Amino acid sequence: QRAIEGSEVLEVQVVEIRKRVLGQEHPSTLTSMANLAFIYRSQGGIDTTIALMIQVASLSSVYSAKTI
Repeated sequence: QRAIEGSEVLEVQVVEIRKRVLGQEHPSTLTSMANLAFIYRSQGGIDTTIALMIQVASLSSVYSAKTI
């Protein structure tokens, strides 16, 4: 359990940094957000997981629309 909690703390930091440096729609940021969602899922936070994955999907479609 401690390892997962440590992973959550680090992944939250990664997401925050990538949002600031790369932007929230960047594929690397979206990957980190998805990774964080899976950490939440492993902790039993299904509602948080779903909300974050919906955000990832929405931002991903925005990014895809911009690159086409």
